[in-house]
Amino acid sequence: MKPVKVGLLGLGTVGTGVVRIVEGNQEDLSSQVGSPIVIEKIAVKNTEKDRVISVDRAKLTEDPWEVIRHPDIDVIVEVMGGIDQTKEYILEALERGKHIVTANKDLMALHGSEILAKAQEKQCDVFYEASVAGGIPIIRTLIEGFSSDRITRIMGIVNGTTNFILTKMSQEGASYEEVLAEAQALGYAETDPTSDVEGLDAARKMAILGTLGFRTNVELKDVTVRGITSVTREDITYAKRLGYEMKLLGIADRRDDEITISVQPTMVRQNHPIASVNGVFNAVYVHGEAVGETMFYGAGAGELPTATSVVADIVAVIKNLKLGVNGLKAIVPYKQKRLQSDEHIMSKNFILLHVDDKAGVLAQITQIFAEYEVSLASVVQQPNEHNPDAEIIIVTHNASKASMDKVLKHFESLAVIRRIKSVYRVEG
Repeated sequence: MKPVKVGLLGLGTVGTGVVRIVEGNQEDLSSQVGSPIVIEKIAVKNTEKDRVISVDRAKLTEDPWEVIRHPDIDVIVEVMGGIDQTKEYILEALERGKHIVTANKDLMALHGSEILAKAQEKQCDVFYEASVAGGIPIIRTLIEGFSSDRITRIMGIVNGTTNFILTKMSQEGASYEEVLAEAQALGYAETDPTSDVEGLDAARKMAILGTLGFRTNVELKDVTVRGITSVTREDITYAKRLGYEMKLLGIADRRDDEITISVQPTMVRQNHPIASVNGVFNAVYVHGEAVGETMFYGAGAGELPTATSVVADIVAVIKNLKLGVNGLKAIVPYKQKRLQSDEHIMSKNFILLHVDDKAGVLAQITQIFAEYEVSLASVVQQPNEHNPDAEIIIVTHNASKASMDKVLKHFESLAVIRRIKSVYRVEG
């Protein structure tokens, strides 16, 4: 049996996991694809660096082009990260007829349509299961498992760092700053955590899921993004008091062939399955017109969970290679993109106001909601020993974003409102 040769771009955490799985599970993998899988060449930054895994130094190179242009390599596995230069490597590899497996969410969110178009032109596979939610096979599920259904909603926790932070804040009453420092010490958060905590990482993943789920070209600019840096212990305390957990959710909705996609801190009803997803774990909830509600849960990052998705993609490429059907499974968006207007984007909302502690204030506030036709589910006014002002906690029924924006703008000019302390989306 002639071996299938793989070129690896990157030997960091995920790349190391790929080598471990390919070499450690060779018998099982070979039985699935009908031939051995050999990692022929590996591009690294420094060939002399000591590594946690033993690798034949003759296979290492500091020149990625040596891997791309290797005549015997059939599959390129990209786990090095980066965007512009990496895109050049991928496009050149496709031009040479090589199949691509990548874990690069940034690359696919920004340039996926161009890469997939080139793959279709060259009849090559481009698989990127590991780019979203680590070891959860959500991309293959959207492409294959839901191929006969029409997806109307995708909602998920797709960033483990922020979920770890919000979980610790909820369970231990710690501040955002305290838990972020702990996450950095544990290696869950980068020294510069901006991409995670500002929601950018999750937004890229939701752009990918939205593109696949709705079969339209969702760009990063189409995703409304808000991170968790403004979430306080007080917000989480009030959420729990009302029966909610705070989660950074990516939400993609489709109604009447119009879509909206957002990433934002959201209060989730405690009896919803996603509310119990804690720590660095991820979960993606998918609603189809035929199948109804489904949820996929698992490790969202880490060496072996992510590498498992990468190697599964390698297996899929080789099976297609044996069948002669490479390049036929790529999902190239074919539907015209129609974004929902603010008048059509609907959600429940939580609002915490600091107001003058005097009679008639609540009546003024409820009158403003009525003026903009926003119905209220609950209103609570209570003193706070740490705050000389009164606090009013409001949860609305479903209301349009346009109406809520008008309410909040009106609040800014209302003398009795000292501060709009918090505003969050509510689910469940």
